[in-house]
Amino acid sequence: MRPDRGSGGPAQSQAGAPRHQPLRPRDAASIMLLDRSGKRVRVLMGKRHSAHAFMPDLYVFPGGRRDPTDHRLGFSGDLNPTVLRALKASEGRPISDGRARALALAAARELFEEAGVCLGTEHHRSRAPLPFLPDLTNLRYMARAITPPGQSRRFDTRFFAVFADEVEIDPSKVLESRELQDLQWIDVNDFSSLQVPEITAIILSDLRSGLESDPSLPPERAIPFYFTRRGRFLRTLL
Repeated sequence: MRPDRGSGGPAQSQAGAPRHQPLRPRDAASIMLLDRSGKRVRVLMGKRHSAHAFMPDLYVFPGGRRDPTDHRLGFSGDLNPTVLRALKASEGRPISDGRARALALAAARELFEEAGVCLGTEHHRSRAPLPFLPDLTNLRYMARAITPPGQSRRFDTRFFAVFADEVEIDPSKVLESRELQDLQWIDVNDFSSLQVPEITAIILSDLRSGLESDPSLPPERAIPFYFTRRGRFLRTLL
């Protein structure tokens, strides 16, 4: 017996083939840790494990999806008000302060989990979820990008940047993880030796432009937003 429309079976196209709903993008955050101690600015990147279903064997910035508990993480310094406002803005309904801050906290957490870097004050509280209190003060909001439909995973990713010297991070003390291997400090002007996702190359281009415009990367800036609509890859500014 054919199921009727209320049976709970998969939706059917006119040709009788299952019609799958597109994956809804999940919140994610990525962070560009920048080293400006030399003549050229370098950014920390690593290789995703070959077993990953999403972007295996490609070089990316530390990052990952926002966890449900990220909004409960403590922090020692809050986001710049300009950055918080920009994070809350969207094409549709603005997001809350808590969700915006959780994205930045997710970036700090992922930087620790994937590269062993503490973006904040270390502590020794045994029951704390992180061995440090994230300091969000110097984070710049650099870009937003939504994975196009048709991928095995889809993310709505916010890209942040911070200079290592601003947060007293030693560039020599980064650690590989199961998530991110072969960590390297890459010249932002030359990453030709690495295989990177297309969107990563685009974000790096935006980073170069920002550094050329003002090497301090002030938080007061227009935020590029990349997304796909009706099969077209689009760029707008938030």
